[in-house]
Amino acid sequence: MSKNQILEEILKEVDKHPEIMSRREALKYLTLSPLAASVIAGTTIGTSEVSASSDVKGKIVIVGGGLGGMSTAARLNNSINNADITVIEPDPLSVSYQPGQTLVAGGIWKIDDIQYNRDEFVPKGVKLIKGSVTAFDPKNNKVTVDGTQVIVYDQLIIATGVMLNYAAIKGLDGVITSNGKDNAATKNTITKDGLHSIYFQDGAVATWAGIQELVAKAKAHKGPDKLQALFTEPNTPIKCGGAPKKIMYLTHARLVEAGVRDKVELTLYPDGGKMFGVPEYHDAIVKQFEARGFKWNYKHNLVAVDTATKTATFDKWRMEKTEVEDEMGDKIVKEVKVSEPVQVKYDFMHVSPPMKAPDVVGQSELGSQGPGFVTVDKETLKSSFFPNVWSLGDVVGVPMGKTGGSVRKQYKVLVNNVISAMGGKEPTSKYDGYTVCPLITGIGTVMMAEFNWTKKPTPSFPLDPTKERWIMWLLKVYILKPMTMYGMLSGRA
Repeated sequence: MSKNQILEEILKEVDKHPEIMSRREALKYLTLSPLAASVIAGTTIGTSEVSASSDVKGKIVIVGGGLGGMSTAARLNNSINNADITVIEPDPLSVSYQPGQTLVAGGIWKIDDIQYNRDEFVPKGVKLIKGSVTAFDPKNNKVTVDGTQVIVYDQLIIATGVMLNYAAIKGLDGVITSNGKDNAATKNTITKDGLHSIYFQDGAVATWAGIQELVAKAKAHKGPDKLQALFTEPNTPIKCGGAPKKIMYLTHARLVEAGVRDKVELTLYPDGGKMFGVPEYHDAIVKQFEARGFKWNYKHNLVAVDTATKTATFDKWRMEKTEVEDEMGDKIVKEVKVSEPVQVKYDFMHVSPPMKAPDVVGQSELGSQGPGFVTVDKETLKSSFFPNVWSLGDVVGVPMGKTGGSVRKQYKVLVNNVISAMGGKEPTSKYDGYTVCPLITGIGTVMMAEFNWTKKPTPSFPLDPTKERWIMWLLKVYILKPMTMYGMLSGRA
């Protein structure tokens, strides 16, 4: 796709919301800004071609055909002559643009704006198996599909994504795939009566309806007490860690827009003790919360929901020092976790579910304890146990890194290292933990939080990354999707 075609795709998105930005304003920025120019250059197919120059041989199997898996397949296909690549993926919408679910939930996009068909993004020459891996046998270099079909490999890449474990919360139902497939059980409790979640597609659509219902309820509300809108963050790593706050900001914006913000109290309940792991971004978010009149309660993990009474139960916890005996009978002082249940009524609640690796991964020799993410060397992305197994994306067990921006860095490192391994060389490419969270703070503003394992801001552009900017809104809402769909999924961005 050429630069002009990319520009036109971006402007089509701009045209959908002229109240935010006109085509003329957007075009001026897109053609004059070095920031926009650099992103478009990286997106445009043909500007960063990867030439097929490697003659390494071997069968590569990729489990998972979402952004991570399909981008990796494309880049490997670009880089290896006569590549033998198989992708295993059951979901026909696996390449749908998941970062857009927040924008669907906020009423900015429609669901059709983010849905893309898997089969249209399978690279030429790459084989696709439309099934699910039901068993891993890494000692014998085999996987089993749908319980019957055995596939052998020389190199295995795991990019399954994560499971949304709503069932871990008492009163909720379902464990569903990250793309929202097979979500009927979850929809029995979530998507209605003020209880919502943007982490699956149907949930994102229902959240927008829920925000509109909250606005209508606020307009009719006459009592002295405010309506209660709660936003939760769980006690496991989650993909798009900023999403719970993004939908909170967008709910606030819609209430302000309707003139009823004073009738609703918005409160964040994170399991952790900070707004963000990077101090500079933590401080910026606290100031943003204070300016908007938000409330927050740290160290609260959602453990139960009574949908009939609209009551949320949180595990409020703290660490206390206590004297205990060690195995030798000596008394030592140790910190222990102490918790108590706290019940909160809600009129609207957004649930961010606990997340884990698919059981087939987590319960295999490849998964780790707890959530079951794939255990790898965090720099090379090679399995800690098997030299021909690799992983990336939401399922990989590295600190942070569960964003599309992380995948954009990971898949290039992984491809380089797989090719090295296939050629009998040691992997030398290293992933530095780069992660980006385009934190939507309102309709028209974004704080672009970029960082890596140093837990320091690592901005790609010469701008203060702690500031909310409309320029970053343009990047998030209009540029990143074309960069993903036409750049990353071609293996070139």
